[in-house]
Amino acid sequence: MKFLRMRPGYGEQLIAEGDPEVAEDQQRLVAEFRKQLELGMWAAIPVESESGRREAEMVHRFDQIPQAADRVIFFPRAAGGAA
Repeated sequence: MKFLRMRPGYGEQLIAEGDPEVAEDQQRLVAEFRKQLELGMWAAIPVESESGRREAEMVHRFDQIPQAADRVIFFPRAAGGAA
């Protein structure tokens, strides 16, 4: 599994990689997952719909990541918003 962070102007950057079935890797991945959320990032899993359209599924906890997922993408929350 790979953890990627989206950075404006830089695209995807690899921030962690490991096998969640290996205890040491899982601990490191869980710690990095929590760190990114604490930094205010959102996490999403790329998925493909039945029609073949590429979409993303938001995750809020490490245990929500499907075992078949090969990557998690972290991206900053949008600034601003309606008053």
